Order: sequence, then C-alpha cells, then structure tokens
Amino acid sequence: MVRKRATDSGLEASDKGDGDRQFVTALHRGLGILRAFRPSDKAGLGNSELAERTGLPNSTVSRLTFTLLKSGYLVYDDGTGRYRMGVPVLSLGYACLAGMQVRETAQVYMQELADEAGDGVLVALGGRDDMAMTYIAAARSPGVISLQLSVGSRISLTRSSMGQAYIAGTSVTERKEIIERIKARYDPDRVNEILERLEEAREQVAQRGFFCTIGGWQRDVNAVAVPYRSQQPDTPMLAFNLGGYSFALPKERLEDDLGPRLVELVHMVNRVGY
Repeated sequence: MVRKRATDSGLEASDKGDGDRQFVTALHRGLGILRAFRPSDKAGLGNSELAERTGLPNSTVSRLTFTLLKSGYLVYDDGTGRYRMGVPVLSLGYACLAGMQVRETAQVYMQELADEAGDGVLVALGGRDDMAMTYIAAARSPGVISLQLSVGSRISLTRSSMGQAYIAGTSVTERKEIIERIKARYDPDRVNEILERLEEAREQVAQRGFFCTIGGWQRDVNAVAVPYRSQQPDTPMLAFNLGGYSFALPKERLEDDLGPRLVELVHMVNRVGY
C-alpha cells in the first residue's frame, strides 16, 4: 500500500482551491511556507525541510522563499543556509490577536483555574489553523514541570483534546470538510481510528460538555477540552483545554473536577458577552 503523505500545512489537499477560478495558488503556497514554521524552530528551516513539511517541490519552495525574503517575511542566515520568520510576520500575528477580544477576557479566568489546579497545569485557548490548533492564549500554574506550550504553539487537530473538542462543536459543514481532509491524508486503518475518536469526542461533549483524553496526544499527557462558540458573530470557533502530565492529572481528577470546572469557565466567558 502506498502511504499517503500528511504534511503540516496540508497544501496537497487544498492546492486547487476546489476548482475556484478566484483561488490564487501561488499566494496559498506562499502562506503555506510561513505556516510550516513552528515556535520550536529556533535555528530556522532550510528549503529541503520546508519542502518536506509542505509537500511542495524544491524548485517551488526556492522561488517562494526568495520572494518572501525580498518582502521581509523571511530572513536568511548565510552561515546556516536557513530561514527564519521576519518582523512583518509578527505584526500580522498581533493584528489577529488584537481583533479577538475574547482572549483578554478569558485570560483572567484561565489563570485563576490554572493557579487553583496547580502542579504545572496549562490552560489554553486555541483556534483552527488548517489541520492544527494554534494557541491564542495560555495560562500556566506554578510548577517545576509543565507543558512547554505557549501562544503560537500548534498541536494536531485530530490527536489533541483541543482539536477533537473543536471538531465536536463545529458546524456540520466544517466537520464534513475536516473529515474529507482526514480521508485524503491518512491510510484507511488510521482514518477509521481517527473517526472513532472523533465520534467519542462528540458524544462526550454532548453528554457532559467536555472531552477527556488520557495519553492521546502524548503518552504521559492527559487533558480535557471544551468547544467554544462566541456570541459575537465576528469571532471564529475556538476551543479551551486544560492539560498536564498524567501524574498530576489522573483521569478521575479530570472527569470529576477539572472537566466540569473548564465547562464553567466557558460559561463564564459567554456570560460576559464574548
């Protein structure tokens, strides 16, 4: 069996824009190059790594990185032959965050819950970024050991509690589109496993308001997550999660205490009008 290639930015799955003549493929690919960078890529990325992550040919990647370099969106290190994101990208990110009032409101409640939960717990708010979830707000409790994730971190849409809760709470149309993307990216056996997990997430959210994962994203990490749809029409679908290492967050604590408290946090945010 030929294994389907799953890339971080998913360019193969949507490179044709569903046949829409208004769709600008070159722009889509250029944005895919920027999306391929992760907060952990402190040393930067070379063209070959970008080609691997995006699924684009090396020649195409070279033209795109050259254009982004000349535009200031990438900077080049002559010593390493790698690219890093330029300052203009940062301005785009802050412009996005500034338009989401919910994150400022939620931050207070997130920090309160993180502090009360203790033991290096991380509470986060994220939105969908292609086939990933990107953190737009994060609150961390004191602790020597905690998850090294923060604003801008990207985690899997299909494997993380946040992503699966997001899919459980989104519209029928978007859920269908996500499932089609999953089928295009993974082998059939893997697809069945993912879809079973998504159905479990949908049922848990419907029954108790949150989704609990035990070692789903990483073997030693447990988490709960809640989908969030703002009352403000200009705010995109989001999701909250609370996670940490399994020794501090056993299943019973998540299901009996912290899961319901995360649901209450979401209700609190909704009550203040966001």
